[in-house]
Amino acid sequence: MNYIDEFRNGEIAKKLVTDLEKSAHKVNRPITLMEVCGSHTMAIYRHGIKELVPQNIKLVSGPGCPVCVTPVGYIDAAIEIARRDNVIITTFGDMMRVPGTKSSLQAERGMGEDVRVVYSPVDAIEIAQNNKTAEIVFLGVGFETTAPTSAVAILTAERESVKNFSVLMACKTMPEPMIALMAGELKIDGYICPAHVSAIIGEAGYKPVVNKKAVPCVITGFEPLDILRGLRMLTDQVAEGRAQVENEYFRVVTPEGNRKAQDLLNTVYVKTDAVWRGLGKIPNSGFAISPAYEKFDAAKRFKVTVPEPKENPACVCGEILRGLKDPLDCPLFAKACDPENPIGACMVSSEGTCAAEYRYGNWRHNDA
Repeated sequence: MNYIDEFRNGEIAKKLVTDLEKSAHKVNRPITLMEVCGSHTMAIYRHGIKELVPQNIKLVSGPGCPVCVTPVGYIDAAIEIARRDNVIITTFGDMMRVPGTKSSLQAERGMGEDVRVVYSPVDAIEIAQNNKTAEIVFLGVGFETTAPTSAVAILTAERESVKNFSVLMACKTMPEPMIALMAGELKIDGYICPAHVSAIIGEAGYKPVVNKKAVPCVITGFEPLDILRGLRMLTDQVAEGRAQVENEYFRVVTPEGNRKAQDLLNTVYVKTDAVWRGLGKIPNSGFAISPAYEKFDAAKRFKVTVPEPKENPACVCGEILRGLKDPLDCPLFAKACDPENPIGACMVSSEGTCAAEYRYGNWRHNDA
């Protein structure tokens, strides 16, 4: 069986949609299912999955985009460090245009600050080794997926005595916000669990979500048939009154996850409270650099203090990340805010819900 037959076969998709409709018909009420992965968000929009699901199933996007959930205060702190003498900021490209209170990293680079895009935090180590009179700061943003790579960079810096390297940490953990959202304004009937994160934390990582909130969780891949199977599995759980962790993406995700990556996380970091854009502070939902490696903690090295951060009051990115609003509910969408001139983080990121709607949604047709 070739790739198309296995993951994008139209006849199989039709059968899955029929099965999904039968399962949804057993539930005599609306069903709200949330994905918490930016790659899933893009795939759902790209493949028109929302147009295929039964009318009583609503698909909503949650806080699955790491750039989107990074708070304004973190951007302000990165900018404050960038403005210091002999500092080179290194970051993934998506972070460049995320707006802070008054500026962005891209704007700062335009004004002469040394801000460089890298593909890996290990690249930042090389920059540090080649610029020994400068301080190199890597912006550690992401979830359990990218946090291990920052841990590797820190361990490399320790082993090779790279003294001019540090990380400004903002990596977060996914199960905690899934639990927190269950106490919010939106009734969530089930979660499409993030595939990349799941490869690290395994099926076991979502047991607290199921045990504490009795909400179905299904780990799903990114192909159209993956997503349709995952939606059917979730709807079956809702119809049968079950709440379990099920794994559609078993070809990649194991029950225990990636033990080596988990060991890296446990070695270099400690869990800490973290601020999420749109969700506020969530206990034990972030990684902080442990005391054993705190000399690589940029926040402590530079003793960063910034004024109270402020977001654009017209932007509804926070409500979108909680599943309360869609991009089309934002008065800025496709007007003042678009991918060329993003105002909110959900439009900046290539995995943001607003970016997905702008690129693949039906909003142009609706306006016509």
